[in-house]
Amino acid sequence: MAKNNTIFVCAECGATSPRWLGRCPSCGKFNTMAEEAVKSDKPEKNNRAVYSQARAQKLSAVTFERYDRTPSGISEFDTVLGGGIVAGSLVLLGGDPGIGKSTLLTQIAAHLSHGHKVLYFSAEESCSQVKMRAERLQLDTGELYIVNETCIDGLESELDGVQFCIIDSIQAVYTDDLSSSSGSVGQVRECATKLMRTAKSRGITFFIVGHVTKEGALAGPKVLEHIMDTVLYFEGENQENYRILRAVKNRFGNVSEVGVFEMTDRGIAAVTDYSGIFLSESRGQEAGCAVTPAQTGNRCMNVEIQTLISKTAFGQPRRMPLGIDYNKLALLLAVLEKRCSLPFQSYDVYINAMGGIKLSEPACDLAVCAALASAHTDEPIDKYTAIFGEVGLTGEVRAVSYAEKRVQECVKMGFRRVLLPAKNMKSVAKYADKINIVPILYVNSMIKTLFGQGSNRAKA
Repeated sequence: MAKNNTIFVCAECGATSPRWLGRCPSCGKFNTMAEEAVKSDKPEKNNRAVYSQARAQKLSAVTFERYDRTPSGISEFDTVLGGGIVAGSLVLLGGDPGIGKSTLLTQIAAHLSHGHKVLYFSAEESCSQVKMRAERLQLDTGELYIVNETCIDGLESELDGVQFCIIDSIQAVYTDDLSSSSGSVGQVRECATKLMRTAKSRGITFFIVGHVTKEGALAGPKVLEHIMDTVLYFEGENQENYRILRAVKNRFGNVSEVGVFEMTDRGIAAVTDYSGIFLSESRGQEAGCAVTPAQTGNRCMNVEIQTLISKTAFGQPRRMPLGIDYNKLALLLAVLEKRCSLPFQSYDVYINAMGGIKLSEPACDLAVCAALASAHTDEPIDKYTAIFGEVGLTGEVRAVSYAEKRVQECVKMGFRRVLLPAKNMKSVAKYADKINIVPILYVNSMIKTLFGQGSNRAKA
């Protein structure tokens, strides 16, 4: 017979305890343990037939299963997913309020409804609100069904013939198996587990909307992301038209893929020409700007890095990077001071990667150094020059991956010169007749190349 137990669950990390604790023993946060009632349906010892009869087999004997992909109707979304939607997968889409998560999924649902049965499980908006959005976007909804409900237990009866289902959102639904309110750690974990069982057993693809915290992370326990097949973050400013979709987990594709979208009066549209987003029209006229070919997943995009330095008004200079890791900026500033005699200790340093994109790969190090040196010497870099390479603590420029693809992108975008690590010269030699390739061994030699032998502080 089922037995009801009471446990205490940490709202921050999901750790459980049989009694209340003022401080979570797992994450160390105070006053985060909340009481939850759980139902134990543990089978009796003599009922072992309920367990799976699966047996171990050789990996070489396993039949390879090919995953068919369904286009979503938005090319950039398909690219981030790895080529399309995989049947029976769980896709979690997180983002700030008002960023366009529901709008994007409504457009995808309308496209999929032509040829497939799609269910929109709306727990936050009424059916009329969703219909109003669809009419505003002028969408043709064929086999698109909608239900306004918050209890996920009734979802099973609505899934007959459904191939795609949208849950909006996971923090707004609940299950009667738990007595806690919707959005709690236990409810989010249990509802996500139920959706996972349904997706794998019936081959239904679920798109799940997730709320984010003020720090930008997905709200709820970390197990929510572990259960999902794909985790996507929708980023951007509400005041701007451009949005960036980033994959942080993908079992069926590349985890570093990035999709670019534009918010229009007809909804969210894919952007295929990135030159107007990540490159400014005035580059090459002002000091402190450098362009680097950044590799994101399977694509390469030229991104402009802008820097600004000013005399500090306080004892401690400020370091404010956007799109660049703070520790990486501190490391590169130390290299420029020590190896190139460019003092930054009395300057506030501001750095920004255009378009809101985040550059986390080491190949952008050399471009960051070039932009900082340009700002310090007050000499602009030619607008048709691209720079990439990893910088070590000794000032050495190390080889990076995808060098050939980066140079190819520079040629396609009309750049005339590219500065790259000398160790990558062999792989890009075939482009020597199309673009001026300059090998760089050390950071100080890059400064000489860009600003001449007479650069006022460049170290020979």
